Amino acid sequence: MRLDKFLCENGCGTRSQVKQLVKQGRVCVNGIPCKAADFKIEENDDIVNVDGKELKYAKFVYYMFHKPAGCVSATKDNHDKTVLDYIKKEDNKADLFPVGRLDKDTEGLLLITNDGALAHKLLSPKKHVPKTYYVKIKAPLSSEDIQRLEEGLDIGEEKNTLPAKVEILEECEILLTISEGKFHQVKRMLLAVGNEVLYLKRLSMGSLKLDENLKAGEYRALTGEEIKELC
Repeated sequence: MRLDKFLCENGCGTRSQVKQLVKQGRVCVNGIPCKAADFKIEENDDIVNVDGKELKYAKFVYYMFHKPAGCVSATKDNHDKTVLDYIKKEDNKADLFPVGRLDKDTEGLLLITNDGALAHKLLSPKKHVPKTYYVKIKAPLSSEDIQRLEEGLDIGEEKNTLPAKVEILEECEILLTISEGKFHQVKRMLLAVGNEVLYLKRLSMGSLKLDENLKAGEYRALTGEEIKELC
């Protein structure tokens, strides 16, 4: 792998920016300053340092992000803060993207990665990956409302929603588990039974559960076990 590509993939900047790092003698390969951006390295064997800090190569990275309300599930936006704006420069590898999306006002679990194959697996309509949400609603659900949600209902799509699971926590607080990812689906499902979502937070996606220690706007790398279970 070229040295400049390695540096870019490790979040050291754009191709032109990392070339300047190399030109300034701030990059060492195996302890020796290297001023050739196109120098070929063995990414899994050679030791690369930038300003004395060693970089570790990983083809794919996986971050659990506690999305706050107000930021958008995108990589770029001209008006709002994106989920990638919360990722530190040293962690922001090339090609990172959020897996799926949460509405701007929705909080909770979002996976950020550069692993396209895993993203496809989690988002494929054929996989029916379950997603659980904590929902505050305007009014209590009746037994009929719960039955309709759990059997599947019309939200204006060609087909009814797939059966959901409803767990009542408090009078106007529920856990709702769905296995689809239609646009504004949770809000539209509650609207279909004459209710309204006041607050929405995703707690889990497949085997991945939101770390209770992560505050809104914070993220952490997935553990090896979490990655293994997801993949």
